[in-house]
Amino acid sequence: METPYSTYIKAEFIETDTGNKVSRRSLISGSQNIVLGGKTIVHPKCTIRGDLRRAGPTHQASVLIGRFCSLGPYSVLRPPHKSYKGVFSYYPLKIGDHVDIGENSIIEAASIGSYVVIGKNCIIGRFAIIKDCCLIEDGAVVAPNTVVPPFSVVAAGPPAKVVSHLPESIQEVFEARSKDNYAKF
Repeated sequence: METPYSTYIKAEFIETDTGNKVSRRSLISGSQNIVLGGKTIVHPKCTIRGDLRRAGPTHQASVLIGRFCSLGPYSVLRPPHKSYKGVFSYYPLKIGDHVDIGENSIIEAASIGSYVVIGKNCIIGRFAIIKDCCLIEDGAVVAPNTVVPPFSVVAAGPPAKVVSHLPESIQEVFEARSKDNYAKF
């Protein structure tokens, strides 16, 4: 499955030492609080909010992204937040390896496991947890605090529902797909 935004014009991207390709037209706030694992593609108009982090003297990354990920155009990644005993605080957003996030998707999850494909126009609510090897279909709205079990297919709609399960071999399929997309980019 080829992504429609898989064109690479070298002058429009910054390539890091670890092979990350970050569009000059993406919006990266608080880059000192964002960790990219390597060989990740950040497409144009993608927004990553690293400036939203827990206040205090400890330095903790607010967005952690694994290897071979693809962050689609117009997608927004921001750490989840909540108030507890009158104190407003942000918590880290952790994304595993080989994750593909479709365009126009909004991610505010606590964690997204490895080998996950999130379709276009999805909303992943605050503190949601997507386990490894999941497929979130286009237009799915995963409610806040939802835990999606491993090997799940989540159908579109508010609220999104687990409708079937993926075979255990899907990990190799998603890994090969993400490496192929990076190589062809």
